[in-house]
Amino acid sequence: MRKLITLLILVSISFGFSQSNEIDSLALELAFQTQDSLKVDTSLKLIESLYEINDYDRAIKYIIEIEKLSNAISYKDGIAKTIYYKSLIYAQKGDYLNAISGFQKSKRLFTSLKDTLGITRINNSIGLLEIERGNFSKGLNYSLSAINELEKRGLKTELNKAYSNLAKAYYNIASFDKAIEFYTKALLVQEELNDSKGIYESNNKLAELYSRNKEHRKAIDFYRRVLRSEASNSDAVKGSIFTKLGGEYLQFNDYDNAKKYLIRGYNISIRTKNKVDLLPALNYLGDLNIKEGRYTIAEKQLLEAGKIAKELGNESELLKHYGLMKSLDSIRNRYDSAFIWQRQYYELRNRLKEKESKLLPKSVEPIELKPIFDENANQTNSEQKPEPSSESVISSNKKLNNFKIIFYGLLAALAIVSTFLVLIYLKRNNNIKYMQQLEEKNVKIELQNEAFLEQTKHLENVNNVKDKLFSIVSHDLKDSLSSINGFIDLLKDGSLSREEFDNLIPELSENANNASLLLFNLLNWSKSQMQSLKPKPSLFDIQEVFEDKVKLVEQRMENKGITLVNHSLRDFAYADRSMFEIVIQNLLANALKFCKSGDKITIANHISNGSCIISVADTGIGISKANIDKLFNSSSYTTMGTNNEKGTGLGLSICKELVDLNNGKIWVQSTPGIGSTFYVQLPKSRPSS
Repeated sequence: MRKLITLLILVSISFGFSQSNEIDSLALELAFQTQDSLKVDTSLKLIESLYEINDYDRAIKYIIEIEKLSNAISYKDGIAKTIYYKSLIYAQKGDYLNAISGFQKSKRLFTSLKDTLGITRINNSIGLLEIERGNFSKGLNYSLSAINELEKRGLKTELNKAYSNLAKAYYNIASFDKAIEFYTKALLVQEELNDSKGIYESNNKLAELYSRNKEHRKAIDFYRRVLRSEASNSDAVKGSIFTKLGGEYLQFNDYDNAKKYLIRGYNISIRTKNKVDLLPALNYLGDLNIKEGRYTIAEKQLLEAGKIAKELGNESELLKHYGLMKSLDSIRNRYDSAFIWQRQYYELRNRLKEKESKLLPKSVEPIELKPIFDENANQTNSEQKPEPSSESVISSNKKLNNFKIIFYGLLAALAIVSTFLVLIYLKRNNNIKYMQQLEEKNVKIELQNEAFLEQTKHLENVNNVKDKLFSIVSHDLKDSLSSINGFIDLLKDGSLSREEFDNLIPELSENANNASLLLFNLLNWSKSQMQSLKPKPSLFDIQEVFEDKVKLVEQRMENKGITLVNHSLRDFAYADRSMFEIVIQNLLANALKFCKSGDKITIANHISNGSCIISVADTGIGISKANIDKLFNSSSYTTMGTNNEKGTGLGLSICKELVDLNNGKIWVQSTPGIGSTFYVQLPKSRPSS
């Protein structure tokens, strides 16, 4: 028998098509082995290799022969492993019953052999199979029991499958935090194994889960990872991910990035005629245009989205469409239409909730039906009735007359009761209509109140800007101008000698510069608050801007005893030159403000990854870590300079807004007592849309 088995194996090797060097090597090794247990072990390695490349038919041939050989020599380990691999192939081919039966049989053999790894692999395989079939709770129990052993042994390939399927199971039972945990674990293993398909799926799912949890920054990070993966080469993936990215940016009002990605996703969906991805893109664009006040465009996009949602039967996007249309009509004071959209929104939402509740598993007890009566028995009784006599007929007639009287009386009573019921019904209907009218009026009032609240909030913002402006003008600007006026009055009255006036000129110049910079920042700050700043980008020489702005502060630097080190180079940036000049002027003024006599200010620029990086460094008093976070906030934050110079706290806030408008970045590195360096990064060419 052993010779026959060896011959069959040799024949299969000679006619089989070799798919890898490892398989060829194992097959060759098997052909020259004489010891039966070694043949089994080598064959199991060969079966595993064939299983990994999905050559199931060839693997089954080896399994059948090795199972016979293992039984013949009573090699329990070989029997257990061949049954295990056979069950894996049954599972791959969808034969659930044979797969489960084989797994259980193999598990009993591994248990008798005290093979912990074998039992772990069986539990993991059963868990994966049950999860694939939708038996999530059962599959979770099996897979979780295997995780610790797989982690202890560092079996990456099996851990990859286990983590991914556990994440899928937790996702399907709405345990989203657990799903995030296991998708994250799966991603780490997939990156080690360079599993590009798994990496794409895990990143995509993590982005979706973080979005569901309203952790939009994390969702954006994972969607960006998806775009960097190999799978993002297809338009289908790009269109979907661009749309989702735009939706995430929209959640925290980053309208520029939202618009950029939504338009890219929309264009791809239009080009590929992909209505599935076009639908959410239209809804998001409608939402964006509502928030930015472009109501006509928003209405057009949302109406198209509603049409596609109904065509595709996508009820979740249709629900979003109803909600956005309600908001749009409320803002435009079309309350009758808004009420209709709101009613459709709540009807669809309730219908979706009912569908979800119906999908929940329910246990139904069987109902046993019993006959209420026996028709044959009724027929027999009717046949056996005796014929009535004449006296009984007379008596029956009297009873019949009495019955008629009672019947007509009951009929009259029924008519009266029916009349009352009809009247009550009509009154109830009138009450219901009246309540509906009241409800509609209440909804209209609520919608009007929402609109009034939005207008009030806008007016409050404008009022705050005005108050801030007047506060700065009435205090800081007033102080500088009053000081200048005082000097002029003394000069007019002849109270100052020429020598005294010459000594006061630096202080007079400082006050004039402070007033000038203050007005400069106030103008730009108020424009930014009113959202009227629009960049006009062009190519310009950075070194020219440095030279112009240094001339403005040279005298002040000399008066304060500060040295300027100029390491600037001739280089070009693509941005709004006037806005960049404002940024440089503020950064130089800021550095000058916090330097003491003997300190130095260094300006420089260099190229990094196709961008320009400009730096303004000083050896001044520095900034504490607690105060760095306050620098670029919209709320004003200011401290006195080394010579008690005042400020509005608006300069760095304006710098950040202007740099952001030009697709750039601004940041600072500082050490208290050593100095600060402010960096500005700008593009060298027009960013792609």
